[in-house]
Parts: sequence; structure tokens; C-alpha cells
Amino acid sequence: MVVAAPAPDHAIARGRAGAGLLAHIVVSKYDDHLPLYRQAEIFARDGVSLETSTLCGWVGATAATLQPLVDALAVEVLASDNLHVDDTPVPVLAPGTGKTKTGRLWTYVRDERPFGGSRKPAALFFYSPDRKGEHPQAHLKQFRGVIHADGYAGFNQLFAGGRIVEAGCWAHVRRKFFDVHAATGSPIAKEALDRIAQLYAVEKIIKGSPPERRRQQRQLQSKPIAEALAAWAESTVHQLSRKSELAQAFRYMRARWTALVRCFDDGRLALDNNPAERALRCVAIGRKNYLFAGSDAGGRRAAALYSLIESAKLNGLNPQHYLADVLARIADHSAAASPNSCPGTGNRSAPPALPPKLARSPNAYAISARSLAS
Repeated sequence: MVVAAPAPDHAIARGRAGAGLLAHIVVSKYDDHLPLYRQAEIFARDGVSLETSTLCGWVGATAATLQPLVDALAVEVLASDNLHVDDTPVPVLAPGTGKTKTGRLWTYVRDERPFGGSRKPAALFFYSPDRKGEHPQAHLKQFRGVIHADGYAGFNQLFAGGRIVEAGCWAHVRRKFFDVHAATGSPIAKEALDRIAQLYAVEKIIKGSPPERRRQQRQLQSKPIAEALAAWAESTVHQLSRKSELAQAFRYMRARWTALVRCFDDGRLALDNNPAERALRCVAIGRKNYLFAGSDAGGRRAAALYSLIESAKLNGLNPQHYLADVLARIADHSAAASPNSCPGTGNRSAPPALPPKLARSPNAYAISARSLAS
């Protein structure tokens, strides 16, 4: 009698591509910014014939396979009490028109490294077909805490009930004055830049310190700098034409003052929203290469894969190694096997991060989720 061993499960249903190939294609598209048609040309040069439609199907199936991990990441990130929030436009093909519409990719970043927090950094992305304020409201419907934001009016409804508090972004304020100085050489804009630079000099010293020490140093050093800036702005803005860009920069700062100085009273908060802007850099570079997303579904797929790739990078992991390992094991993982085997759950004392080469274990997939989400 001949007994054949069971065939191994594939990373994607009815798919012949291995986990390593799928991870390579996904990371090449969303991290190296190589559109699928260029990847098909590269494979063809090596004698491998892969149609763009085939690659597209594999990317979609891979995103669907990884969705439980993305869901686990979302639960963990949105359970935080301090997030960086931003969004960026992405052109999306409008069906039947031959034109593109403007969708949005939103990011929610947790990064406690500046104050030595215990939770690992992570970046969560969502796609929406427009920029209506209802989208961040839906994303953050269970969130309680502080969000660092850039003053987008669509966030205002979030702050109405007090469940969510806004922390302003000094980098956006600085950018307003920088643009004026670069265009006109204004000495007033230069003085504003110098005063803001003093705040960042304090941040450089206290980076990595515990929250209470950061709060104390900000109270001693940063708060007087900010108060002097406010007094100087009050006396200076009346000397400017209301229609000038410099006056607009001052109004931008003064209108957001309460949110801007909130970080001086809480050492967990950052001076700016740069973590969210850095997370969106991958989108800004990518859209220069792929030009547009093919559909709203493609936008949602991109958001899911950006979430895993950018979170892996924030934790010092090679995203291709990480995804290849997860894809190699995910088909054999049983979510009902034990309470600890579900993505993003289990014993919090377990190792939170995965090296590129991982030991195969029954609960390895659950640890994979924690490597990004805990």
C-alpha cells in the first residue's frame, strides 16, 4: 500500500505561488514602488512569464489572506491613548469615465519610543473614497485619548465631546514661516523660525526620557519659550497686512495655540505630527510610480498591506522576510486551536518581536501579530 503525505497548504487558496514569491511581489509594489507591469517585465527578462493580471490576482489574494493580521493590528493600535493622525490623497480610477477621482489614505501611528513607552510602534492605514470627516470619525469611534493632527477641519467633530483631545503640530507651524522666508527672505519669518528652533532644541535633549522628566523640562524650558513667542506674535501681527502670507502664518499658529501647547503639560505627547507624515511617505513616493489605484477595492488593499509593511519597518524587521514567514504558516494556523492562537491575542509576556528567521511553533502566527501590534 502506498501512502502519500497530505499536500502542503498554499499561502493563497488555489495558488501555486510560494510564500517567498508573494512577499517579494507585495513588498516590491508597496515598499519599493514597482508597479506590477514593471515587475512582469523584470520577471520576463529572467525567462519567467507572468501576466500583470496574474500578479494582480496574487496581490489581492495575499491581502485577503493577511486581513486577520491587519484586523488584529487595528484593534491594538486603536486601543492606544496617544496617536498620530494624517491623510494624503491618492488618485483612483473612476469606473466608466476614463478619469481618476481623489481617494484618501489615512494613517494612525503609535510611537512611544520618544518617551520610552512599553508598546511597540505600529502604523495603521485606512482607505476612503473621499476626505469627509465621517471617515476618521468611523475609524476612531472607540478611541479615547489624544491625537496629534494638522488642524484639518474634518477632525473638529472628534473633539466636540471631549472623548478625543487634539495635540497640535509645531512642524506645520514652522513650515508656514519657512515657506514665507524661502520666498521673501523676511526677517520676521526668520525670527519665528529661530524661536521655534529653540523648542526643538529642548526636544533633542529630552528624547527618550520618561514622560515625567519630559514634562518637567518642558515646563522649565519649552513653556517660557512658547509664551515669549506668543507675546512677540501678538505685538508683531498687527504690523502686517492681513492679506500677507506672513500674517496668515501667524493666524494659523494663534488659532491652534491651545492644541500646540498641550504637549508642555504631558510628557507622552510629541511636539509635532512627524511620525504620521513619515508613515505616509511611502504613499507619496508610490503614487509617483503607479500613478493611480485601479479601484476603491485596490485602495483598501493598499491600506492593508501598507499597514503591515510600515509596521514591520517601524519595528526593525525586514518586511519581505516578515511577510514570507507569516504567509508560509498562515494557511496551517487554526484560529480555534486555542485562545492564544488568534492573531493579536495571547500571553503578553511572550516575545513581542520576530526576527527574520523564526522557530516554527503552534502559536507562531499569534506571536507574529504581536510583533506588530503589542
